[in-house]
Amino acid sequence: MFANNFRRVLSAACHQRTFTKVSLASYSRVQPSKFQFGNFRISAMAYSGEPRGAPNSLDYRLFFRNSNGQVISPFHDIPLYADKENQILNMVVEVPRWTNAKMEIDTAAPMNPIKQDVKKGKLRFVRNCFPHHGYIWNYGAFPQTWEDPNHTDASTKCKGDNDPLDVCEIGRKVAKRGEVIQVKVLGTLAMIDEGETDWKIFAIDVTDPLAKDMNDIDDIRRLMPGFLEASVNWFKIYKVPDGKPLNEFAFNEEPKNREFAMGIVNETSGQWQKLISGESDAGKLSCQNVTVDSSKYKVSAAEAQAEFDKAAPVADLIPRDPEVDNNNHFVNTKA
Repeated sequence: MFANNFRRVLSAACHQRTFTKVSLASYSRVQPSKFQFGNFRISAMAYSGEPRGAPNSLDYRLFFRNSNGQVISPFHDIPLYADKENQILNMVVEVPRWTNAKMEIDTAAPMNPIKQDVKKGKLRFVRNCFPHHGYIWNYGAFPQTWEDPNHTDASTKCKGDNDPLDVCEIGRKVAKRGEVIQVKVLGTLAMIDEGETDWKIFAIDVTDPLAKDMNDIDDIRRLMPGFLEASVNWFKIYKVPDGKPLNEFAFNEEPKNREFAMGIVNETSGQWQKLISGESDAGKLSCQNVTVDSSKYKVSAAEAQAEFDKAAPVADLIPRDPEVDNNNHFVNTKA
């Protein structure tokens, strides 16, 4: 019975439709605790996602619009903080939990839509590695952050990976691709990916039932025993079926606490500010935006819309290779 129920959950997650509207929440504290929140109410500000092309194709893109209907960049136009005083951050969900398609903000494309990663002309999927299925969290990024590839991190002694800061949202909800959710930071894991620093931030949706009791990394250990270890294992082995070695980590694979993680968040926010102002070399990144007044890359709403209009017309989903779901792997980390 458990197996049948689990398959139904996975099927629903994998076939969910792209969201239509996501609202930013505003918050009022009901307790004096610095990081505990409740009584959520929805504000008028909202983001919506508009797909182009066919899902499971090289042409698929998911663009973002703000509440005024303008095409925006999820990398540059969505603020990092939903509520800075209370340390509540916006997270852009790229990959819903239990799914396999390796979706990501296209940092090189104008207006930075979400697309599926491609390698050697083929769409990339994360393999199912025992005991995991797809991604085990809602996976995404913090907007207005950037891991500078020319900056050597003081802790890892490695340079940044040239991407926004990655986030693993650990709550019970299966989010939707492109959803903008509000989270609080709990800790971080320092992964070294092919010689580059690739921080993974652990966070929880502030509307999750456990959010009021989770304020730091030890709360994950207390309330979700084994989950941090499973997360380290996932990141260690997920590339092995594609012929890559086990990933490595700083700090002997030990996640760091909330205070340390917030230091990383604010440091990469500062690196993004240098990027968007033109102080740092953008390289192949697209920094087009419609809202950052201090940015030399700011464009008009009409110019942003023109980039959307260039994309392939929306089309029906293309069935994907069944091997993505049926091909499971056991990775021996002791060999």
